Amino acid sequence: MAAEPPSSLSYRTTGSTCLHPLSQLLGIPLDQVNFVVCQLVALFAAFWFRIYLSPGKTSPLARHTFATIFGIYFVIFCFGWYSAHLFVLVLMCYGILVTASVSNIHRYSFFVAMGYLTICHVSRIYIFHYGILTTDFSGPLMIVTQKITTLAFQVHDGLGRRAEDLSAEQHRLAVKVKPSFLEYLSYLLNFMSVIAGPCNNFKDYIAFIEGRHVHMKLLEVNWKEKGSHSLPEPSPTGAVIRKLCVTGVSLLLFLTLTKTFPVTSLADDWFVHKANFLTRLGYLYVVMQASKPKYYLAWTLDCYKFQNVPRKLEYSDSYLAKAVRNNCRHYFLSSKVLKVAYDVATWAATQLAVSYTVAPFVMLAVEPTISLYRSMYFYLHILSLLIILFLPIRPQAHIQRQPQNSVNRKKTD
Repeated sequence: MAAEPPSSLSYRTTGSTCLHPLSQLLGIPLDQVNFVVCQLVALFAAFWFRIYLSPGKTSPLARHTFATIFGIYFVIFCFGWYSAHLFVLVLMCYGILVTASVSNIHRYSFFVAMGYLTICHVSRIYIFHYGILTTDFSGPLMIVTQKITTLAFQVHDGLGRRAEDLSAEQHRLAVKVKPSFLEYLSYLLNFMSVIAGPCNNFKDYIAFIEGRHVHMKLLEVNWKEKGSHSLPEPSPTGAVIRKLCVTGVSLLLFLTLTKTFPVTSLADDWFVHKANFLTRLGYLYVVMQASKPKYYLAWTLDCYKFQNVPRKLEYSDSYLAKAVRNNCRHYFLSSKVLKVAYDVATWAATQLAVSYTVAPFVMLAVEPTISLYRSMYFYLHILSLLIILFLPIRPQAHIQRQPQNSVNRKKTD
């Protein structure tokens, strides 16, 4: 069977194909071009939103409507009819929000949202089986799921629990009035966060729409002490310029490094069958590092967004690291040279482990992932099992005794 022509690969998108000439010109898959263009348009729309639809010039109703319509358009442009999954989930969960009892609203919302997300992931992988797509509807669906469950729990905190049972943070974020349909749509589907996040809190978003977010933050700092009633409007220009510089560097790295070491190469015959084990280890690390710029590009284009996803993945092997550290580290503390060697070795092991662990999240396809792990002999799975069985985490008695000794020392003094 003839190989699929390169030009057809750029058509692998479920969204609009009107930017196909640009995709061919740049040599970048069409789904990625659609994604980046939407993010750039969203950035300029945010400027327009801030200047011409500022809270002082227009009502929250107009701001909610504009943010929602643009967000829906971006989702349809990027993902085509697959965007219907987002709309179905949003409508189902709003029905739960307005009809379910306050005592169970968080449970029902969580199970429906997570269940629907799981079904979509399974169908995407096993039924539709469209391989290693870098952008598809499951990304925004995960963001919407996070927002739905976050809001449901905050509504439960505000309407279904006593104030004395809440922590300070829960009390601050508790929602005491159920949102209207437009507010719900705007929070979940606004153009500023529907494509790449982040998952912000409902009360913070409403404060932003109503223009109270800056004043609230300034009053928290020191303007309350100065007794000033006219609060300044901070300029976002500096922050935006810095973010655009980071975006430019990320784009340059993406056009060079990421395209030189694509994640699809991990499924190539050379990597799977011909390269030796050490070469595979090193090449996997390089490919995973090369895949980062496109994520930095996406997150940085949303100038106010948080970059917390990679940090969560970096701690996936924390139990194993703690077991090794508790059982082995004390053997390398006798000299500075041994300590440096231990630090270098554990850093390298951590990097290789993270690359091995995050590969499925980057590849987003079952068969290439299994092929990758089989070519690596499932080494980290086996090593992890051996560590769990033979290197249990031991209590660090010397660390626990240290505060007592310091207390006794202070009493003696």
